[in-house]
Amino acid sequence: MNKLFLALALGLTLPLGAQAEVPDEWSGVLDQARGQTVYFNAWGGESNINNYIRWAAEQVEARYDIDLVHVKLGDTAEAVSRVVAEKQGGNTEEGAVDLIWINGENFATLKQAGLLFGPWVERLPNFPLTDPENNSAVTTDFTVPVEGLEAPWGKAQVVFYYDQSLTDNPPGSMSELLSWAKKNPGEFSYPKPPQFLGTTFLKQALIELTNDRKALYGPVSDADFETVTAPLWAFLDQLHPHLWRSGRNFPDNGPALRRLMGDGALSLAFSFSPAEVPAAIANNELPPTVESYVLDGGTIGNVSFLAIPFNAQHKAGAMVMANFLLSPEAQAHKQNPENWGSLTVLDMDQLSAQQRAAFEALPSPKGGVTAAELQRVVEEPHASWVEALESAWLKRYSGS
Repeated sequence: MNKLFLALALGLTLPLGAQAEVPDEWSGVLDQARGQTVYFNAWGGESNINNYIRWAAEQVEARYDIDLVHVKLGDTAEAVSRVVAEKQGGNTEEGAVDLIWINGENFATLKQAGLLFGPWVERLPNFPLTDPENNSAVTTDFTVPVEGLEAPWGKAQVVFYYDQSLTDNPPGSMSELLSWAKKNPGEFSYPKPPQFLGTTFLKQALIELTNDRKALYGPVSDADFETVTAPLWAFLDQLHPHLWRSGRNFPDNGPALRRLMGDGALSLAFSFSPAEVPAAIANNELPPTVESYVLDGGTIGNVSFLAIPFNAQHKAGAMVMANFLLSPEAQAHKQNPENWGSLTVLDMDQLSAQQRAAFEALPSPKGGVTAAELQRVVEEPHASWVEALESAWLKRYSGS
């Protein structure tokens, strides 16, 4: 999808400074935003995320007279496709997408094609709270420079989780995972790529297993793709016969993986949200015997962002929404595991004592990982590796 749409979209190149529709002063942005309806395209696959967005919508309506509409996506690529189709149809001013929850290859696709509004992020009053000058995580996205085209929103990191009543020696690496799966056949699986969690598993395994990790942090090369990825395919060829349903079927997504754990079909799984397990235990979706952990060598972590398409109708409203979502209040509400549990992108040293206290008071429910474990972060590969890995996986294991 990315290559096709990128080729179609390359006919449009917008200067990065093209933002005449929005006033320069923040007070003018607030004035223009009043009464606007902002169509926020965001994944709608988890009830706690949907509930958080609903809470945020209530806040911006009361404070800024903005009507936020959550357009629930099954995949971010749906919004990317819509923006590209509008450009191809000549719609350069009345786009249906105002704000997108985005990162990785989807951001890279839109940026390279000139389909994003901006730069605008440096104009947000709350952006300095992320300490961008000393925090490259909020200024690069899968190694691609952000250049003010998207605002950081939340941090995520892969965590594995296991049921202590079913297994007492969870694997700490991919090589250990293979040995563990052979001893515990049918008790582990991963979502089918290109679902993002399944693709993340491929990247996590590749980072650990490849003999050329450095190659992963530059654009993918057809010339050495087979050599760099050969250890990954050898690993999966051995692993698949020992997966749930012998690797003939794969869970649809993270929630499906979690349900299999809750039903006792699996004893080991993983998530891209450190708060998922504690929240699921609290909601009786997982038994209290489940614990989460980070692999010995660390796990992939990234920042998710908010972007505004080039032809968004309500850019001012989208900017005000993004700024609110960066506020200490909204970030603390989001990090609360009882609400969502998404880790904040704010730097605590940039906050007041009262603002820091709101984060320090957040509960640490059962089944979560420690702050020390979450320091073991592995950087995402370059965005171009996503499609290459997905295509190779589908060709090898799905016959497509």
